[in-house]
Amino acid sequence: MAEEFDVQAMIGRFRERAKAVRSRGVPPVEGPDRRRFIEQAKTDYLDYAMLADAEGAIEDGILTLRVDLRAKED
Repeated sequence: MAEEFDVQAMIGRFRERAKAVRSRGVPPVEGPDRRRFIEQAKTDYLDYAMLADAEGAIEDGILTLRVDLRAKED
């Protein structure tokens, strides 16, 4: 399976998911449900965006994703 798996395509799918979460609206819910929806959307976006920025490789049949969490210098 490792030979068939496209790491860059997977990372691209996470990039698209991050964009989708960022651009989706909030459904017509109120109160605690609305807050939970918004908090979940923030978490989803962070997770997808982090994986979208990953450098990926398959090494000895193991998928390795490297994510640099260091603060970027201006």
